[in-house]
Amino acid sequence: MTGGCLCGRVRYRVTGPLRPVVYCHCGQCRRTSGHFVAATAVAKDALTIETGESLEWFASSEIASRGFCRRCGSSLFWLPRGREYISIMAGTLDESDGLEAVEHIHVSDMGAYYQLTDDLPKLPGGRAG
Repeated sequence: MTGGCLCGRVRYRVTGPLRPVVYCHCGQCRRTSGHFVAATAVAKDALTIETGESLEWFASSEIASRGFCRRCGSSLFWLPRGREYISIMAGTLDESDGLEAVEHIHVSDMGAYYQLTDDLPKLPGGRAG
């Protein structure tokens, strides 16, 4: 699978299996995306940055950094420290066939302006793994 940012200056390739999509409602995800985030994940060694001339990393907390395009502002990645995976914003994939959402996380931090009406599990905090 391949993907990239809006302007095309960051392109990546995924060569390993992707985790199902998780919807994150934490305040940081809402601020970086303008709403909640839909993210998949892959083993770090299964992600190759093919074109990264404008890929920028921001240490958004003590536990993770976020990768984005400094030209167009696209939010691309969430990289937790000390873990062997990297989260990929699902909307940045060129094709998303075969992916499906499995849960909502950090719903205790979700915006008051929307409701969750699907039947997916809704965790008040983050995932255990």
